[in-house]
Amino acid sequence: MPKQLLLIWAVICSGIIAYLCLTDSSNIPKVNFPSVDKIVHFCFHFGFTISWILFFKKELKGVESEDYKAYLVSFIFSVFFGITIEILQGVLTVTRASDVSDVLANALGAVSAVFLAIAFKKQINKI
Repeated sequence: MPKQLLLIWAVICSGIIAYLCLTDSSNIPKVNFPSVDKIVHFCFHFGFTISWILFFKKELKGVESEDYKAYLVSFIFSVFFGITIEILQGVLTVTRASDVSDVLANALGAVSAVFLAIAFKKQINKI
């Protein structure tokens, strides 16, 4: 898959996550499921990190230790993106609040994505 398409996909995923995390939460239906918010954060950052790993693996192809760099950059990007979103929720929105446990859920999603990408390295390298 061309790296431009992977970049477009990763940017679109990032934009959707940012929009959903910063939009007015009073319009979101309430769900009676324990920790649903943390599960959503985990899933958002799992997908975010996988998307960026795919792009960075193509972008860094041929670079020494490309895998390590793709995983590390994607993980760090995901964590900082999540922290930025949490700060913006506290600053820009009135229906949302910053939450440290959301940052933890984001980081766990990112770590899980990195470990899964490592486990499926051969399949990911074919993309």
